[in-house]
Amino acid sequence: MTTPVPSGPRTLVAGVGNIFLGDDGFGVEVARRLAQEELPPDVEVADIGIRGVHLAYQLLDGYDTLVIVDATARGSEAGTLYLIEPGAPGDRPLAEDVPLDGHRMSPDAVLALLDTLCAGTGATPPRRTLVVGCEPAVIDEVIGLSPQVEAAVPGAVRMVTDLVRKEAAV
Repeated sequence: MTTPVPSGPRTLVAGVGNIFLGDDGFGVEVARRLAQEELPPDVEVADIGIRGVHLAYQLLDGYDTLVIVDATARGSEAGTLYLIEPGAPGDRPLAEDVPLDGHRMSPDAVLALLDTLCAGTGATPPRRTLVVGCEPAVIDEVIGLSPQVEAAVPGAVRMVTDLVRKEAAV
């Protein structure tokens, strides 16, 4: 059996976070639920968890769009969803300006590492990067999402599904 070759722009949806730190597991839970959705054929959903270095290297395979799903503390009410478009390559912080820790890499650190890897390999970073974030209530050593963040998961799934369908239509 052969694997179909993607015909359009490829999108990677990366659920990131630590499931042992309460609401930090938001991105992982959204990725789990997205895996059950019918998405365009050129969309890949990955449970990245805390493997930020893995994500940076996976992006070298060539994706047009990256959607990172993560807990994002911005000071609003717990469960608030955000759509953030970080700077394009070249507008982002350099790798030497972002702490790189193989066990705890923020999306900023992953993107900085990706820019460095692309410069060294000639690979092309995603044309567009989006972050679907959720304001956490609890980032403590506990398994499971707070009620506010759990209630936000279906909205995040809809948000990501709408985004990837729009990107696939471009």
